[in-house]
Amino acid sequence: MTGKRTGQLRWRFTDGTAPRAPHLATMTWRHGLFANWPVDPDELRPHIPNPLRLETWDGNAWVSILPFVLTNAGVRGSPAATRTAFPELNVRTYVTHRGDPGLFFLSVDLDKPLLANAIGRLTRLPVFNADMSVSGTEDGITFSSRRSATNADLPDPNADTDDRTAWFATTYRPNGPVTTAEPGTLEYWLTERRQFYAPEDGSVLAGEIAHDPWPLQPADATILENTMFELHGLPEPTAEPVCYYCDELEMTGSIPRRVR
Repeated sequence: MTGKRTGQLRWRFTDGTAPRAPHLATMTWRHGLFANWPVDPDELRPHIPNPLRLETWDGNAWVSILPFVLTNAGVRGSPAATRTAFPELNVRTYVTHRGDPGLFFLSVDLDKPLLANAIGRLTRLPVFNADMSVSGTEDGITFSSRRSATNADLPDPNADTDDRTAWFATTYRPNGPVTTAEPGTLEYWLTERRQFYAPEDGSVLAGEIAHDPWPLQPADATILENTMFELHGLPEPTAEPVCYYCDELEMTGSIPRRVR
């Protein structure tokens, strides 16, 4: 997407089309890591509900874990005093629906139980509350997330998951210049997605995220704890993750719309 915002939303998708739903939410991504692992498509495909189709790159499916902080999160045009900030952890993979590429979230963890409840009900994403900590020094960022017991109060689309094993901890830092991903590269394929899909009752909800191209840097990351693959019934990765860092990016989000 390109374009800057004035009084109205002027974002465009990479194919030149405008967003197809009102973008009522606004937020700023900060201090985030994209940690990406190749996986066997046959291992991941059973976890992708119909009518979504798993997408691959050079024969591999990919699972990505993204720790980051959202700031200035709230309703577009609302006073700054009503906005909030919180850390978040996403586990996602890459799918298509009717040929349109997008994201499928295996889980979304965040550090605000009431907000987790509200977002889960609104988006139909598998959203959970977790105990999280984030700190930064000259040596990098330390991020830890462990799912908390308050999820008994949350809708659970993944009823077979075990809260006690949902643990991810890492330290990371950028180690190169800022660039934007070029179309046709793995970096672009993994990061430049503007839709997510959430199947519901035989139909599909699609949500949109709008922002400028990601200002990415290569990153060094040390994964200290990672039970997220086990949590979702996936084999432990054997390869080192492909990692990117993004320091800051403003974005907006739509209300999910039914597409089938």
